[in-house]
Amino acid sequence: EPPSPPLALAVEEVSENSFTLTWKAPEQTGKAGLDGYVVEICKDGSSDWKAVNQEPFLSTRYTVPNLGSGDKIHVRVTAVSATGTSAPATLEQPVVIREILQLPKIRMPRHLRETYIRRVGDAVNIMIPFQGKPQPEVTWTKDEQPLDTKRINIRTTARDTIFYIRQAQRGDSGQYQIRVRIDGAEDKATLDIRVVEPPGPPQNLKLVDVWGFNVALEWTPPADNGNAEIKGYRVQKSDKKSGKWFTVLERCTRTSCTISDLIIGNTYSFRVFSENICGLSDSAAVTAAVAHIEKTKTTYQPEKIPQRDMMEPPKFTQPLTDRTTTRGYSTHLFCSVRGFPQPKIIWLKNQMEIREDPKYIAMIEQGVCSLEIRKPSPFDGGVYTCKAVNPLGEASVDCRLDVKGRT
Repeated sequence: EPPSPPLALAVEEVSENSFTLTWKAPEQTGKAGLDGYVVEICKDGSSDWKAVNQEPFLSTRYTVPNLGSGDKIHVRVTAVSATGTSAPATLEQPVVIREILQLPKIRMPRHLRETYIRRVGDAVNIMIPFQGKPQPEVTWTKDEQPLDTKRINIRTTARDTIFYIRQAQRGDSGQYQIRVRIDGAEDKATLDIRVVEPPGPPQNLKLVDVWGFNVALEWTPPADNGNAEIKGYRVQKSDKKSGKWFTVLERCTRTSCTISDLIIGNTYSFRVFSENICGLSDSAAVTAAVAHIEKTKTTYQPEKIPQRDMMEPPKFTQPLTDRTTTRGYSTHLFCSVRGFPQPKIIWLKNQMEIREDPKYIAMIEQGVCSLEIRKPSPFDGGVYTCKAVNPLGEASVDCRLDVKGRT
């Protein structure tokens, strides 16, 4: 088979009597390999194509000389091998033979080289400078399609082009292409715009469990993230007596949590907000059920509480989280565990059990396990493990502690 056409044919330079072309090798050259390329030109209004070079050459750059100033020249390049000649690669527009004093160049500002983020309702006003002599032709497209001029205003001067939207909507998000052209020479750039708004509330919020002074909640991400990544969730509680809402967790990155230290005798409701770069969702998801914190009974009644139903292997309801602390400042590690009989808690550092060491104080209260590390040094950094064991099984969670020196 003959080779495929050359790729990326473009004009590199134009003078008053010549122009220079560049291109890339074709994707397929065939088993025989390329003999070279042939450049052909044709004056505008004519159909008489003439080869500029007599023999094929292997360079991907060629200057067409001896042209008349003001001529409009159509150009095509073919690849030649022993098996035949490729289909031609053709310039879309004819090359006007006149001296380009300064090649077209877009000067994209640094802050526009990354995604440009605006909120719904904000104005978008962007100025992009460029250069080129004589005066270049500037065109804008969105996702390779013409712009909606009812929403977007473009104003171009001799040195810059201005992109303006009075009130941005999420539909204005996308990739905008800018092309600056002088005859056959052009430069192009892409502007990535994202228009965002606050997210919707979380979905399927459930009160999963209530035990002791603790409750467990679960939910799923919002149906609408506001066209931006969800950074976390804000969890709040409200007791029936006061009716006021109090924040218990901010920027919770998981879709579940455990809330502890609730007051005996109070009845609680819970709600969760979503949060993205714009802030919190306008509304929250509220639990349908309420949690009543009852006083723990001290009288053992085996006939009412079958032991078989209460037995449960250890399970961590809130894991350890990685921490970074400063040398000399005491720090705490926390996690929550449940199980019956009450699990025995063992703390390990780098897989070695922490025994009676005055540097460490381990406590467990209402299923909440804590380990205080007094005045740590860099040697106290590492992987800490909390292991819970009872006759039905065991479970463990890990975290990493980094200790930095004082600055």
